[in-house]
Amino acid sequence: MRQRELDPAFEEFVRASSASLLRTAYLLTGDRGHAEDLLQTTLLRVAWRWSAASEQPDAYARRVLVNLSRDRWRNLRRRVREHHQQDLPQLPVDDDTDRVTTREALMPALRELPTRQREVVVLRFFADLSVAETAQALRCSEGTVKAYTSRALTKLRQLLDVQEIEVRQT
Repeated sequence: MRQRELDPAFEEFVRASSASLLRTAYLLTGDRGHAEDLLQTTLLRVAWRWSAASEQPDAYARRVLVNLSRDRWRNLRRRVREHHQQDLPQLPVDDDTDRVTTREALMPALRELPTRQREVVVLRFFADLSVAETAQALRCSEGTVKAYTSRALTKLRQLLDVQEIEVRQT
């Protein structure tokens, strides 16, 4: 079987963007293993469509990542629900993520958000995209991104305040 040569620009894109895409995938899924699988599938799809993706590979990859994440959540709803074990050690995604001191509280709070709100929060604040870039990645209007952001931040504030109170009481 003959192997196809990869474009050197694609290989450079993978080297430059894999860490941030993995972080985004982790924040969308809340699970390191699923995030790695999502990243691999994303990079494979970007490679298949490199001629179209090469103009804006980061934006293309983020869109693929979000779509795959949505597919995963849809499929999870059809399965028996898994429960996250709080007492298991959490593996760090990378050095940048370890600096977030509230990660133990943030991940369960992110899981509580509806899918679209979680996607907006991850893309806006963790992937550091603008409102316009987030709207493009999610294929919605900028107004929708702003509305989801507002609702998500309100919900996160409520969830994190409740968790902070519970931590103080123990």
